[in-house]
Amino acid sequence: MDIINLVSDTVTQPSTEMRHFMAEAPVGDDVFQEDPTINALQSFAAEMFNKEAALYCPSGTMTNQIAIKCHTQALDDMICDINSHVYQYETGGYAYHSRVGVQLLDGRFGKITADQIEQAIRPDFDWLPNSRLVVLENTCNKGGGSYYTLDEIKPIQALTKKHNLALHLDGARLFNALVETGESTQDVGDHFDSISICLSKGLGAPVGSLLIGDKSFIKRARKFRKVMGGGMRQAGIIAAGGLYALRNNVERLKIDNDRAKWIASVLQEQDYVASVAPVHSNIIVFDLHGIDTARFIDQLNKEGILAKPISGETMRFVTHMDISESMINRLVQVLQHKITIG
Repeated sequence: MDIINLVSDTVTQPSTEMRHFMAEAPVGDDVFQEDPTINALQSFAAEMFNKEAALYCPSGTMTNQIAIKCHTQALDDMICDINSHVYQYETGGYAYHSRVGVQLLDGRFGKITADQIEQAIRPDFDWLPNSRLVVLENTCNKGGGSYYTLDEIKPIQALTKKHNLALHLDGARLFNALVETGESTQDVGDHFDSISICLSKGLGAPVGSLLIGDKSFIKRARKFRKVMGGGMRQAGIIAAGGLYALRNNVERLKIDNDRAKWIASVLQEQDYVASVAPVHSNIIVFDLHGIDTARFIDQLNKEGILAKPISGETMRFVTHMDISESMINRLVQVLQHKITIG
């Protein structure tokens, strides 16, 4: 029986085709900017977003933290949603690396508005930090995979320009949003000062994220990548997985999104489910009723299905490329007929 792993889209395995592409990748020393595969990946990503340059890093946490460091200095302030990844899941790196404060906004499913941001901008008093950076997350992990459209981003960009604030996009699952909206990467790039995209989630590469921006920003980012221990040598072997993913695995993300919506519709019909959050992309967040998460997970595990709670009685399923249609069908059967209350 094949295991159905719904824990995260970070569990994907590189495909046979991706492995072959990686094995054949030419390599060099990336600290000296001599790895041809990494250079090709960075150029490809920068062009995608109509930006001048990009930087390959081991993780999305590193790309986000480098962006915060580049955009701010000590005594500055970062504005973001309370559920954003840069606040919740990066070990307080904004304080550790950049020594900045944070203004947390209570958005809707992880999304904040220009009006909320404007109210959070600090007055220029000696006893307050300087508002300097706004971070948006698209899609929002803890918000259930919710996403911003360009119409929602435009007023935020206009506001940040008006107040001389930098605007960074944590686009770890950005492509899951774009296959829904039909918007272009170039349009997204035109609305942000910097963008981080993850290659090792739904896109299926084994390692890495990219930080994208103008040349001077990326030149500065290289120094911070180095001091954080992210300078790599013949890393083209793993970067090749990311290049293959950007060329081949973006459009198929719509399949994952559609399957997540189908699973959500099944969950809504079950008496052990209290509520299901709106499903926008490939993340399903739902609250249990009459059964605790430990018992629910145990019953799933017995059927070869892996999942984890977010907190309390709240569960999360994440669809991805390693879950086939037959696995989805099996999951639905389990959800409909194998879960018992009491």
